[in-house]
Amino acid sequence: MFSTTQKIGILGGGQLGKMLCLAAAPWDFKTCVLDTSADFPAGPVCSEFTPGDFKNYDDVLAFGADKDVLTIEIEHVNTEALHELKRQGKIVHPAPEALDIIKDKGLQKEFYRQHDIPTAPFELFADEQALLDAIQSGRWALPLVQKTRTAGYDGRGVAILRSPADLDTKLLKGPCLAEQLAPVRTEIAVIAARNAADQVAVFPAVEMDFHPEANLVEQLVCPARISPLAEAAAEALAEQVIRAFDVCGLLAVEMFLCIDGQLWVNEVAPRPHNSGHHTIDSAVTSQYQQHLRAICNLPLGDTAQVQPAIMLNLLGDEGFKGPVRYEGVAECLALSGVHVHLYGKAMTAPFRKMGHVTITADTLEAAFEKADFVKKTLRVRS
Repeated sequence: MFSTTQKIGILGGGQLGKMLCLAAAPWDFKTCVLDTSADFPAGPVCSEFTPGDFKNYDDVLAFGADKDVLTIEIEHVNTEALHELKRQGKIVHPAPEALDIIKDKGLQKEFYRQHDIPTAPFELFADEQALLDAIQSGRWALPLVQKTRTAGYDGRGVAILRSPADLDTKLLKGPCLAEQLAPVRTEIAVIAARNAADQVAVFPAVEMDFHPEANLVEQLVCPARISPLAEAAAEALAEQVIRAFDVCGLLAVEMFLCIDGQLWVNEVAPRPHNSGHHTIDSAVTSQYQQHLRAICNLPLGDTAQVQPAIMLNLLGDEGFKGPVRYEGVAECLALSGVHVHLYGKAMTAPFRKMGHVTITADTLEAAFEKADFVKKTLRVRS
């Protein structure tokens, strides 16, 4: 039902929450945000801000009491409270049952195995010592990828172990998993959306380039430079995954396109995602509006790409920490098709996500040319 009076509760007040609130404004939806500080990006743009901790059972339960629909902008929330709110009849998207699986990367990998979803071969370990024992016994060989089971995001909680020396410097502590280092040709992501009427819509695949040190996405390219066959397979796989999880809302599905043409699901995020920022400026429907359509059980929007696009994450420069200062913004805005999005974070730090830039053009070649200028010109410093 379309209603401008319903309250949409969002757990998390970061940049994803901010852009979700902005997408809700044209429809006059009432967006209510729970987070620890109204100074966070979503604070100034939401309809109502509630100070609290989205990891705290009592805070989440109290926050949800008068909300019509509850959603998230980060997975690491108190799902026990969401289960209780769902029992009370509240609409919660994504469902807490799916969140419980997704926020534990071990359970997530086991879910793929149980549902015949292709993923890298893996094994779960009680802690880093158990993994070390498996390597030293020869059961697991280097190189491999180690991931902590919980709390990993934005490049945290992932270590690529290539040599014995890495075992002394990079090994992550606590419950973890090891997986085969994928023979990657291209890393891609596909965002799928699903509503309660079981309508599914899928955005075109994006190609991802990562910062080698921070393990953060530096650049996205859409459309991805992959074959039509690989594109169709990736979109079909994303639809399979969102249906398997029974998620309403968005599900960003990160995949490896391997050298032999196979697709492996890396991991998923049940919310708006970094890999969909470009849709604000380059698609018929933005991922944020699509998420609102899905959680409110409205018809899903057209996912077609209007123009080729490149998205650059604006990360804090190395060596700078403190009150943020942006250099080169005016010069970049002088170029047609350059769209600058700043998140409103007061303090910068090395590799902290401070904003993004979407570059649109009639061709990818033209977009790359402008993107190179933006990379050289726009700096995030203090």
